[in-house]
Amino acid sequence: MMVKVLMYGYATGVFSSRKLARKLHEDVAFRVLAANNFPAHRTLCDFRALHLKALSDLFVQVVKLAQECGLVKLGTIAVDGTKIKANASRHKAMSFERMQKAQLELKAQIDALLAQAQATDDREKNEPELDIPAEIKRREDRLAVIAAARARLEERQREADTARGRSSDDDTPPGGAGKPKKKSRFKYKFGEPKPTAQENFTDPDSRIMPRTGGGFDYSYNAQAAVDDTAHIIVAAELTNSAADSRQLPGVLAALKHNTGADPRQVLADAGYCSEDVFEALREHPAELIVALGKEGKENVAIDPKKRPLCAAMAERFKSTATQEAYRRRKWLSEPPNGWVKQVLGFRQFSMRGLTKAQAEWKLVCAALNLRRMANMMAA
Repeated sequence: MMVKVLMYGYATGVFSSRKLARKLHEDVAFRVLAANNFPAHRTLCDFRALHLKALSDLFVQVVKLAQECGLVKLGTIAVDGTKIKANASRHKAMSFERMQKAQLELKAQIDALLAQAQATDDREKNEPELDIPAEIKRREDRLAVIAAARARLEERQREADTARGRSSDDDTPPGGAGKPKKKSRFKYKFGEPKPTAQENFTDPDSRIMPRTGGGFDYSYNAQAAVDDTAHIIVAAELTNSAADSRQLPGVLAALKHNTGADPRQVLADAGYCSEDVFEALREHPAELIVALGKEGKENVAIDPKKRPLCAAMAERFKSTATQEAYRRRKWLSEPPNGWVKQVLGFRQFSMRGLTKAQAEWKLVCAALNLRRMANMMAA
């Protein structure tokens, strides 16, 4: 009963546990699915949190059901990503520079409170009442939270520096003394984040990403692979990386896991263009058609010696057949993202953390697939 209520809620754009509980009293369809049971919003919320992994696994079952119904044939697949706001506030974040200052300020405040606690009784009588142990505890807790966030930022920066070929003993620029160039990788020490690097306290896994229309939000990058037969989403992945360029191999691997087969053709926009990705997918059986530049604009000249696979893709795009195949990408991959945000109204995750948010994204895609299948079977 609970699964039916949650799935129907996601399929009709009702995601909040409080709204679901209210629908059980007001909406006939919800009352029928719940067999006139009225679980409280807390029960619905706890059930979703407790069984989120199992609920997300329904996505694979729905995809396999669509295959059996002939709605997924894995001829042409289009991959696209969209940014969905995380359950995190920009006001509950702090930059690395601000963390350093806040740690010093809190330590000074704690020292001052400890000194005040040791003052004489006569001096304390002349001051307003203050629960000094509680104030110290509050500041120590805040200091611990900031220290943990700073440690996460520094660890992430160390991983990024290592990926760029740096190590802990290369802080000095080549050539010895002198300040590094403005854009040199030696501008900051190994593992030292930029002063503007931010970490969110409510959802540390989320990242600042640009949003449509301008501005930035803490978000996740939701990836979807859509089959051309009936616009069924056959792979739904989530990442906290704003760039799409490295997501294609993971999406295709998830597609193979969900359906048990590889598609014949894969379409993707210029955001997925990467020499490393093309190299990783060199042996993939599907025909990759990935744009090298934005539609309607001339592509940047590609050096075939440095980027041979990108140059080969550019040559492929000179053929009329490839261009006609790529034109299908827009109407194939982008409508499901529009349905998720405009029809279902899903614009922000309820769950926090990458693992839980990914499970919720699969739950949303499963609900959308069921809705799409119902419409197709009724037609």
